[in-house]
Amino acid sequence: MDTLPLTPREIDVLRLLARGCSYTQIADRLGVSLHTVASHIKNLYRKLDVHSARAAVWRAFQLRMLLNPDVV
Repeated sequence: MDTLPLTPREIDVLRLLARGCSYTQIADRLGVSLHTVASHIKNLYRKLDVHSARAAVWRAFQLRMLLNPDVV
């Protein structure tokens, strides 16, 4: 399966998900609204062909998209 490329902001959101951040924490850290976070996550799920945050993080690690999740 080929995945669609992620935007830099989607990768930021994914890294924060990998660190266990909630949507509210992600919004606060990135200085965006909860709606924007939800939109990024919806796009991540579609691009990675998953249905949960845990699955998105796992798929990203499998695809070597998150080599260093502590960066953000």
